[in-house]
Amino acid sequence: MQRLQSSDSIQHLRQTFGSAEEWLFIGCGSSYYIALAAAATWSMVTGKRARAIPASELLLFPDLVFAGSGGIAGVAISRSGLTSETIKAAEFLEREKDIRTLAITGTSGQTLEQVTTNTLPLLPFDEKSTVMTRSFTSMLLGLQFFAAFMGNDHSFANSLSALPDSTSNTLDDLNPRIAKFVNSRQFADYICLGQGPFYGLACETALKITEMSASYSQSFHTLEFRHGPKSVVSPETLVVFLLSERGYDAECDVLEEIKGLGATTLTITNHADNRARRSSDLLVEFGFDLPELARMAPFVFAGQLIGLHTGLKKGLDPDNPRNLSRVVILNEEDLPEKAERAPL
Repeated sequence: MQRLQSSDSIQHLRQTFGSAEEWLFIGCGSSYYIALAAAATWSMVTGKRARAIPASELLLFPDLVFAGSGGIAGVAISRSGLTSETIKAAEFLEREKDIRTLAITGTSGQTLEQVTTNTLPLLPFDEKSTVMTRSFTSMLLGLQFFAAFMGNDHSFANSLSALPDSTSNTLDDLNPRIAKFVNSRQFADYICLGQGPFYGLACETALKITEMSASYSQSFHTLEFRHGPKSVVSPETLVVFLLSERGYDAECDVLEEIKGLGATTLTITNHADNRARRSSDLLVEFGFDLPELARMAPFVFAGQLIGLHTGLKKGLDPDNPRNLSRVVILNEEDLPEKAERAPL
């Protein structure tokens, strides 16, 4: 964030993108879940419409994406800058739709930067692991700071700058607590729940558990879990709740209900009341003195550690999951082609 604050190029970004009335955040996998969280932040901070779209969805169903839209700016997210579908989606926006795009990446000089109009200036953060961890939080925080800049919200920017110091003290004991929790239990499946701006983080939590431990994990909007999916609940189901501040009471109702059905529960929240404490087998309580949007990024740490320690418990290499590669690079013939408008 210090690099963003001191960079002359961020002033140039205001000139390039300042007139946009709608923002499309595009990515694949974890980058798409960054897009979900960033789009939610963008709408709430700037007051402008923002949506997260998987790159493949943009390529295959552009009519669904662009119906009723105008004045669009695009944000293309890729840790490596080499993700084939994201690059092709950015090219489609630039060349076929004449929409200016901004690259979010941790690796400079790669193809994504070459096909987009500008790049958000971030410090290098590309980890060696196949699985995205620090790159997820780095890109999310960078986009949140950019939202504060474009929305002229100096208070939010200052809160984001204060997050690292607050986090270092709060999370010192998180790793051993998660390790002890995982090693003392056996789970058959995993459910991750979040609402509003935390839904994308719930998706990322589920993905980290799946990737790092080869476990079956799903994500839902918290209150939607009542509408059918709760049928899977048993004592061998770990249900992870990312409790928001705005929706706390309603989400805590679900927590109590699911605990009553026999699930094992892990709750992540900023401040917990007695209801959350009674209904949680493990409670992660941050206690940050920061606004809700500024403290979103640490909500993914517990899921990363669950995936790590579950993978280790199963004798796997969490950094190099089976069937996966660091970057999905497709041959030209394997890339999705832009769909023609279907006849009505």
